[in-house]
Amino acid sequence: MLPEAVIRTPDTTRRAVVDLGSNSVRLVVFEGSSRNPVPIFNEKAVLRLGRGLQATGRLNEDGTAQTLTVMNRYAAIARAMQAHPFEVLATAAVRDAQNGPQFIAQLQALLPGVPITVLSGEEEAELSAAGLLCGIPDAHGLLADIGGGSLELVRLDRGHRTHARTLRLGVIRLAERAGGDPARGRAIAEADLAAEAWLPDMAGRDLYAVGGAWRALARIHIAQTNYPLTLLHHYTISREEARDLAGLVATASRRQLEKLPGIPRRRVDDLPFAAVVLRRLLRISGVRRVIFSANGLREGWYMRHVAAAQRHEDPLLAAGHEYARRFSRDPALPPALLRWTDPLFPDETNGGETGELRRLRETACWMSDIGSRDHPEYRAEQAFLRILRQPNIGLDHQARAFLGLALALRYEAEPEAPYLQPARQLLSPDAIRRAIVLGVALRLAYTLSAGTAQLLTGTRLALGTRLTLELAEGSGVFAGESVTRRLDRLAETLGLDATTVLAS
Repeated sequence: MLPEAVIRTPDTTRRAVVDLGSNSVRLVVFEGSSRNPVPIFNEKAVLRLGRGLQATGRLNEDGTAQTLTVMNRYAAIARAMQAHPFEVLATAAVRDAQNGPQFIAQLQALLPGVPITVLSGEEEAELSAAGLLCGIPDAHGLLADIGGGSLELVRLDRGHRTHARTLRLGVIRLAERAGGDPARGRAIAEADLAAEAWLPDMAGRDLYAVGGAWRALARIHIAQTNYPLTLLHHYTISREEARDLAGLVATASRRQLEKLPGIPRRRVDDLPFAAVVLRRLLRISGVRRVIFSANGLREGWYMRHVAAAQRHEDPLLAAGHEYARRFSRDPALPPALLRWTDPLFPDETNGGETGELRRLRETACWMSDIGSRDHPEYRAEQAFLRILRQPNIGLDHQARAFLGLALALRYEAEPEAPYLQPARQLLSPDAIRRAIVLGVALRLAYTLSAGTAQLLTGTRLALGTRLTLELAEGSGVFAGESVTRRLDRLAETLGLDATTVLAS
């Protein structure tokens, strides 16, 4: 019996949400109801609706006028893309401004029938947490979602939200409170954060950084270190690296900031204050590392519209199931491949660290027919790049590298091929070896089975002092030249000799 996640008919319904923030306004259109959100449209306008709010108590006049124009466009896009529901979520600037209710009334008149919600600080934190947990379901530590007007802090205990606070430490708000002086901003941030007596309890855990200003800091670090991937989601740095980065950005002049590699120009004014908050958080909380997330409020909204059964799926395995639905020629083959490769990995279990290794191998089996529709000359490279660079939130960078390497070798890539260099940089020697063994084994399995579960059942691997391939008589499988060659390669990878036997 195949998992429901695999046999379910693809869902092409669309849902759209607008994140109406203090700094920017963003529309995202999601397609389907899969465990991992699939954004098919994403557009942002930086309007700084909350600029001047600290001094005037009101939304910025230019920002409100521009927002109405942009929102009219976003509504037209949602209608044209047949997205339903289409909702607007307003955050700190609108909820704190004296003229927030009047602005919402204008917006409602412009968009009759469109739900517009002004989120409380707790609601905003709850959605941000749901969005983060969508991609990192076992997150354990401190979620910090920084926007233009506020900073949401959420305590996460192994995937469960237990405490949330909203502080006036968004980058625009803090800059205005500090009169544009990062040194004064540091004192303000330290005082506000010190009042949160629970933050030191986060010592030794992880800090999950959500929000555009945090991601801009990650871009700088990626460029400085020549990191092999430019994907921000799941990008992870140590506490020391984060402290040094924040210290550099917080004290740099504007001219120095503009020269930093990877810095988004529109973030130059905000970054010193984002860095100030990050450095104070690191000091007060004592977290061990920072994990950047591209998920947040919008993905949290999306998860509200997904069935409970899907919300509880493993995002990594769900990613594998999604690829199997799109590419696999025989949906019964991936589970058979998992069983067939079991003898090669006797150290795996269903729990703990070795359980994580099994999850990766299972996901690779589900993704293993990914190149079935590609040109034979380019299948290996295309499979590797597709996995390494896909937008799927269920894969951290090491998982991308492992799966990409294994599937490139399943299509007979040379292990030293230049395009595989990112995987070699991201993986440990042991992980590289496991990926090679798995990839070579999958290649042998497909050669034997022609990509069908029925033929694979006539074969079996046994691991002892030798690697033995057992072939059932009359099964339609025989040890021809290509099978023998690939069996020998698998045995060589394992440091063994190979033999083939017939089983009645």
